[in-house]
Amino acid sequence: MESRPKQSGLAGLRVLAFESRRAAEMAKLIENYGGLPTVAPSMREVPLESNTEALAFGRELVAGGFDMVVFLTGVGTRALARIVETSQPLESVREALNKIAIVARGPKPAVALRELGVRVTAVVPEPNTWKDLLRALDERSESMPLRGLRVAVQEYGSPNAELLDGLAMRGAVVTRVPVYQWALPQDTGPIRSAVEAVARGDFDVALFTTSVQVVHLLRVAHEMKMADSVRAAFGRIAVGSIGPVTSAELREEGFSVDFEPEHPKMGFLVNEAAQRAAEIVDKKRQRGSA
Repeated sequence: MESRPKQSGLAGLRVLAFESRRAAEMAKLIENYGGLPTVAPSMREVPLESNTEALAFGRELVAGGFDMVVFLTGVGTRALARIVETSQPLESVREALNKIAIVARGPKPAVALRELGVRVTAVVPEPNTWKDLLRALDERSESMPLRGLRVAVQEYGSPNAELLDGLAMRGAVVTRVPVYQWALPQDTGPIRSAVEAVARGDFDVALFTTSVQVVHLLRVAHEMKMADSVRAAFGRIAVGSIGPVTSAELREEGFSVDFEPEHPKMGFLVNEAAQRAAEIVDKKRQRGSA
């Protein structure tokens, strides 16, 4: 049978996404494959009301108080630099970082660090999960043992308890450096409308690009007393996850994960949906009607 053209891989499918910062780009990608997009922004980055931990990190860093810093996100790396620069000369911060081990969880924080003139000791390979980070450190344990090391971890959103525990179990003395946190959008109308539409069965495909989207979807659904309806409706929806961290959150909440892209990027996710979603939806609905 002739394969469906790439441009029409989502033809006629109603696709729900929860992207915020890149909502317009996500909608365009879905349209390019023939899908009918609904993008319900589900989160926003909110600077902490008090950046005392970040400022304290800057003072301690310049004073030689750390042996390693782990940077988890590009956005967080740049934000931390801006905060620290308000109380410490940037050149002093750069010098201090270049004297110690620097670990970047993937290419985005690595790029941000290089922009600052900071040498990166280790870049965690894809899919850049906390397990991959710990594995990368374990592989360097002879040249860079963690026992007794004073390790600062730049956090994004909620603390990653598994990562912090993993570092501590390896003997590191860990300091959390929260830089920003996630909140629901100021206008929750779109995500509330999406919850109602999911419960009605209005979507064929749902795409998640971060684990926080899963948390916020269910938070709103619970507030609306529609969580059970949403969970049931997802049994008939093809669910796409951008990568293992998001997939783990989905599975923890009881959702199936029907596909992940080879690379954890938005364009790859939509492309994977175009190739696989129609067949997945058909199979799910055949099972449901059997």
